[in-house]
Formats: sequence, C-alpha cells, structure tokens
Amino acid sequence: MELGEYFRFFLALGFVLLMIAGLAALVRRSGFGDRVAAAQGSGERRLSLIEVRPLDAKRKLVLLRRDDREHLVLLGATGDLLIESDIPAPPASPAAAAQAAGAATPSGPDNIMGRMLGKLWRQPS
Repeated sequence: MELGEYFRFFLALGFVLLMIAGLAALVRRSGFGDRVAAAQGSGERRLSLIEVRPLDAKRKLVLLRRDDREHLVLLGATGDLLIESDIPAPPASPAAAAQAAGAATPSGPDNIMGRMLGKLWRQPS
C-alpha cells in the first residue's frame, strides 16, 4: 500500500468520526439524548417527568411530579438545586379525563372495532 492510500483511509475515518460526533451533538441539543428510561413494573408509577427546559448549555430546569405534588429542580454540571417543592399538581385536563374514560369503555356498535370488543367483553349467559 502506498502512502496516498493510508492518507485517504485516515481522512475517510476522520470524516466518519466527525459525522458521528456531529449527529450525537445534534441529537443531544434537540433533547432526545437525555430521556429518562421508562420504569418497568406492573404497579402504577408514582414519579413522572412533566417538563424539561434547558436554560443554557450546562443547566436545565426540570418539573417532576410525585403522587399529587410537583417539584421544580435546577440540574447543572456543578450540582443540583431544589427551587420549589411541594407544589400542588393541577387537576387533569377535561380532555385527558375524557380520553381515559373513553379508553376504559368499549366503543359503540357502529364500527367494526366496537362490535368486536362488545363480543369479547360480553359475559356468557
């Protein structure tokens, strides 16, 4: 192999590594890199991440909900700071409550899914 082939190989390798680093920075900046993994379990979750707002490159403002209380936390590179604690959580929106209630009941018999679910949920007599 000649020196030109080695040079071309290392140039291509550097280009690929630069592309990977750029894509990783773009994903992290857009907010996809800091997602909290969903907890696996059969019980109802008590802790949820409501909102994350980046303040600058090193700090984020995070709103957490625990049971019926919310907590505002400032996360940074040098440390974390609890801004406000024990905030009463707002009631669920009417649209979310209607959607949750609609998901628990079968659809009407006007569509095929409603008929199929009605047959599945019907108790044998």
